[in-house]
Amino acid sequence: MDEAAWGLLHQALDLYRANPRAVGQLRHQVARLEEPLRIAVAGPWRSGKSTMLNALMGEEVAPVEGADGAFTWYEDAPAPHATAYPAGQPPQELTVVKSATGMRVDLGWGAGEVRDVVVRWPTRALRQVTLIDTPALSGTGERGRVSVMDRVLRDADAVLFLTRDGRDSDLRVLESGRESAVGQAAPVNVIMVLSRADEIGGGRIDGLLTARQLARRHYRDPRVGALAVNVVACSGSVGLAGRMLSESDFAALATLAGVPRAELDPHLLSADRFRRGDLPVRMDPDLRAALLDRFGLFGIRLATTLVRSGFDNRVKLSAELIRRSGLTELREAVTRCFIDRRDTLKARSALAAVEALLRAEPVRGSAELAATIEQILAGAHEFRELRLLVALRHTRLGFDAELAAEAQRLIGGDGVGLAARLGVEHEATVQRLWEVAADAQWRWRDRAEDPALPLAQRRGAEVVVRSCEGMLAELAAGGR
Repeated sequence: MDEAAWGLLHQALDLYRANPRAVGQLRHQVARLEEPLRIAVAGPWRSGKSTMLNALMGEEVAPVEGADGAFTWYEDAPAPHATAYPAGQPPQELTVVKSATGMRVDLGWGAGEVRDVVVRWPTRALRQVTLIDTPALSGTGERGRVSVMDRVLRDADAVLFLTRDGRDSDLRVLESGRESAVGQAAPVNVIMVLSRADEIGGGRIDGLLTARQLARRHYRDPRVGALAVNVVACSGSVGLAGRMLSESDFAALATLAGVPRAELDPHLLSADRFRRGDLPVRMDPDLRAALLDRFGLFGIRLATTLVRSGFDNRVKLSAELIRRSGLTELREAVTRCFIDRRDTLKARSALAAVEALLRAEPVRGSAELAATIEQILAGAHEFRELRLLVALRHTRLGFDAELAAEAQRLIGGDGVGLAARLGVEHEATVQRLWEVAADAQWRWRDRAEDPALPLAQRRGAEVVVRSCEGMLAELAAGGR
């Protein structure tokens, strides 16, 4: 797939060789193929974009103060560094202030409208991806929301779309962007995140469970299925608190957990009661404020409950907060849906850019190149797998649950590695992998050639067979 995109980009370069601006755009797309995967974090105001970014990175890096209307790019680098790109002016270096928990960047020089800010920060989380913090998709009117979403879908290879509860107005923003994007027969590059999962249950301790149940309902909704490849509930604030939990934080939470619940709970009904009330234990006001800032009331309630339940040291509590927040599930979804499919998603971005150029500036030969793009999108096996994943999710093909689950696994829905596709242990021998793949190939070929089955099922089975053939070819070439 990436080879096809590479070749098509060079065909386009030859086609537009007399147009320096178009050549510059195309060369930029060629360079993008070698860059880390770009993942944009988008959503309406107060959807928790910056908190989610920090949770994914495990450090307090976002937001850049004063850059509300800009796209902020977070990239890996050996040392902290930040640059602003104001409209019509030279780039401006920004001051980076390091702290014990991360850094702070302040856009305080007032150089006019800023389109982009690039923050370079040394962290493992950014070695495979570039994260993009985007302007809020609210408060700018319908045209402004569509404009921001258009740029998100153009500049990013994949999108985490944050929404408080999957409300109709948020879905309309995604729908408007999808209408103008290329290759959208299946929502291959969007994960919808219920990002205020701790608020969905009304602040109750079981609120995160309620949020997961809501995410599953959204996942089964055909309208959502036409817009996102997965739906995950995640509290960024709880996940970040878990990743950054210090010994002093744990000590303070353990002190609170030592108070009987009936005595502590009245002080956790509001932030003002916790901050200013007479707690049953001695606790400095600054420490109370710091706990509220890092955990919120829900996080404090959850953490103290967990300490009482046996998560009685920093490591245990940190791991359980991260698990309950949904952050682990979100990171696994990002890996499975995005990072594991990096080459396919980046090739898709390149094809989208070329198609947009051909549509905006048609030249002699552009119609033929556009037809080639259409053929690639329709025929590339990687895209056929992704389209089948969406169809299986909504049982459109009529497979029973067991067959649908096997098909989903074989085409990479549970991970694109051979062991994950074949459902065997990671330590399985090549012989074992070959036997399982060959067996699956023959069984699904029988379904693909069964004239009694509906055409949609036979075509779906053909995709599965092609995936099995690809695994056998990889094993024959010495892969695992």
